[in-house]
Amino acid sequence: MEKEEKEENKEEMKQMKEKESCQDLIYNPRTGESHPSLLPVFYGFLAGMFSLTMWVMLQTLDENVPRYQDRVANPGLVIRPHAAEISFNRSDQTNYNQYVQQLHKLLQDYNDSLQERNDLCLVDEYTEQDDKPLKKVCQFKRSTLRQCSGLTDNSFGFAEGKPCIIIKMNRVRTTTEYNPLQMQYFPSEGRLDKMFFPYYGKKAHSDYVQPLVAVKLLLTKDDYDVEQMVECRVEGSHLRNDDDRDKFQGRVSFRVKVSK
Repeated sequence: MEKEEKEENKEEMKQMKEKESCQDLIYNPRTGESHPSLLPVFYGFLAGMFSLTMWVMLQTLDENVPRYQDRVANPGLVIRPHAAEISFNRSDQTNYNQYVQQLHKLLQDYNDSLQERNDLCLVDEYTEQDDKPLKKVCQFKRSTLRQCSGLTDNSFGFAEGKPCIIIKMNRVRTTTEYNPLQMQYFPSEGRLDKMFFPYYGKKAHSDYVQPLVAVKLLLTKDDYDVEQMVECRVEGSHLRNDDDRDKFQGRVSFRVKVSK
């Protein structure tokens, strides 16, 4: 019996040493060191798992379906020029040229000559075309923005100290309002017509351009050298724009300061 017990103990000790040897290949608890030759294999395995996960996720995306649906509950807003604070000296063209160039770049796809290839759609009617593989695109001409189109005034009002700000919105239906500063809206009332929706995704709606709202800030001399806070809000049924926990839900804020 004693001999058998000794044999069993020897076998257990042997198994424990083999286990410790395998563990020591990755991490040696006695020295606190990792085996350098196995680290690349380990990280390579992690990288492979990450790549596989991303590949599987990408297979679920459909090019015919927009990332943001046309009736999302709480859309986001962005402005151009893209800046939280728009500050410039109206007497120095180089001071505001960066803003002007952003607006010209944005509106290139809205040039009337390009938009005339698109369709004239029914005002105040959704352009539903679920059953059509290729979707028609409704015209949104740059000239619709009038004084904020950059056509009649190449500086978009920056030279006169009355800058134009253009608002883009996630592809949804709604209207837009602003804070009580003196402003002029293009299109009138800052309204986005239903005919530009729904949006069917990049592949099916390849020539689609988002409808825009342009706001001309009618600043006076009394407003110069004073930082003005402007907030743009989305207004529409079932849309939220007043959640204090999310300052970007259905609204966007920016500051404007014009110097003489």
